[in-house]
Amino acid sequence: MEKNGKISIREGRPDDIPAILGMFDSAVEWLVAQGRTRQWGTAPWSENPRAVAMITKYVTEGSPYIAEYDGVPAATLTLTDAPDQCLEPADEPERFIHILASDRRFKGHGAGAALLAHAAEETRRAGISLLRVYCYAGDDRKLVAFYERNGFIPTESFTASVPGNDAWPGQVLARRVL
Repeated sequence: MEKNGKISIREGRPDDIPAILGMFDSAVEWLVAQGRTRQWGTAPWSENPRAVAMITKYVTEGSPYIAEYDGVPAATLTLTDAPDQCLEPADEPERFIHILASDRRFKGHGAGAALLAHAAEETRRAGISLLRVYCYAGDDRKLVAFYERNGFIPTESFTASVPGNDAWPGQVLARRVL
């Protein structure tokens, strides 16, 4: 796939849920092929009722965004006012990034970075200084490095219990946008 296509960001809608689940399925397949199964497991998210419910919740209750590459949905994230139950909210107003994923056909095309820049701009536009996210910090920490390349600074580490993985290593990252 050519890397000189156009990336555009639009608001997500509930009818994007199948495409978003497809992005997660693509990412899981890619991770499994690399032997990296601790992050999101081995089964397609579209077949996991818990994952489908989580995606549906974020898309319907948060502010979802879709990055399109030449008009094709390539990546997604959702912004909310707080993290989920595994983390404490910040002691100041914040925006929190959830469910960032990309269709692996678009790996290296900049859709994820474009979404992170858009999230920072939306946070700034809301008059809020703090943008946070957490991610899987195991294996080679490439995901942590991706966020660092996009202006985030690691803050605290944590361990969560997720289905199939009682010791899921997480990293919280923050970015000041004002």
